[in-house]
Amino acid sequence: MDKTMFDAALSKLKADYKAIAERKNEVDITWYNGVYDRYKYPVLTNANIPLTWRYDMNYERNPYLLERIGANAAFNSGAIFHDGKYVLVVRVEGNDRKSYFAVARSENGIDNFVFDKYPVRLPQTDEIDTNVYDMRLTKHEDGWIYGLFCSERKDKTNPDTSAAVAKCGIVRTKDLVNWERLPDLDSKNQQRNVVLHPEFVDGKYMLYTRPSDGFIDVGGGGGIGCALIDDMTKATLGEELIIDKKVYHTIKEVKNGAGATPIKTKYGWLHIVHGVRNTAAGLRYVIYCFMTSLEDPRKVIYTPGGHLIAPVGEERIGDVSNVVFTNGAIEKDGNIYIYYASSDTRLHLATTTVEKMVDYCKNTPQDGYTTHTSVDAICRLVDMNDKN
Repeated sequence: MDKTMFDAALSKLKADYKAIAERKNEVDITWYNGVYDRYKYPVLTNANIPLTWRYDMNYERNPYLLERIGANAAFNSGAIFHDGKYVLVVRVEGNDRKSYFAVARSENGIDNFVFDKYPVRLPQTDEIDTNVYDMRLTKHEDGWIYGLFCSERKDKTNPDTSAAVAKCGIVRTKDLVNWERLPDLDSKNQQRNVVLHPEFVDGKYMLYTRPSDGFIDVGGGGGIGCALIDDMTKATLGEELIIDKKVYHTIKEVKNGAGATPIKTKYGWLHIVHGVRNTAAGLRYVIYCFMTSLEDPRKVIYTPGGHLIAPVGEERIGDVSNVVFTNGAIEKDGNIYIYYASSDTRLHLATTTVEKMVDYCKNTPQDGYTTHTSVDAICRLVDMNDKN
């Protein structure tokens, strides 16, 4: 490729990137359930990853304008409102299968997310992470912003090359630019999907946990747990109380885990989490909700039955199909922005309000765990409509 062709190809590459990065998003009017709005375009995909992270744009070094470092996916994102902007800490997966964190900021939380100049240079512990992903962000009342994520390393006790160990990695920051690495959570079980509650509980830090016997299968792990921690700089997990159990023949019969940092409302803490069941086509991940008490966040007060968000249309297709997953949501001025990924490939947005979500949690029938109770709930609704 001569220099003229190179310059033309580079100009087109930049123009195509600009068109995607600056595309205005809008509500998908083909979707309606009254609870939340879906948006027409993904918030982020691998096409949004900065060109400077992927291409050497120097003609002498890269005369064919080849992509040097590929980005396979942009998904599972922590989320926070900070310094007047909606901020995502995105999981970016490279073509080499290694995930890393990247900070992207938007004025409106809906579109035009701009990545910081560099991805996050994550500090290391004495035991180097093989892979990191799925950071949850919590602005805690102690003044720090904490990021809790999965740190994956090879299981050295198992010769299987796919055998891994999951631990909860912990960082903290004041500006989402400079990150301090704290020791990993000390737990007797493998831990993923760990979330920090934003307020002290009984004078201690409280973590939502998911105790697991193995890296993929939770085994005897009973669901979403919680535990009190004395010090986040040397977090040690003691007794875990299971507050949301796995249940047979439900959306969470195989496993479930905490998602976004809980949102405080005047009626209780809103939890937006994920559940997994098995199917003939493999595991199906959905997003569901429950609420806990303001007085004691360990006490569940509302449990609407079924899923809140399940994959639809193109969301069902990707690297790991039939999956939606969230680890980030933002509440701002009564509005809620739920950032959810589909099929481990791309990041989407659903918006709703605190009022709608509280109504949904309080008034959606609970799962009665049998066909008969489900039919009874429908019949009651029909009878109520007859009285209108």
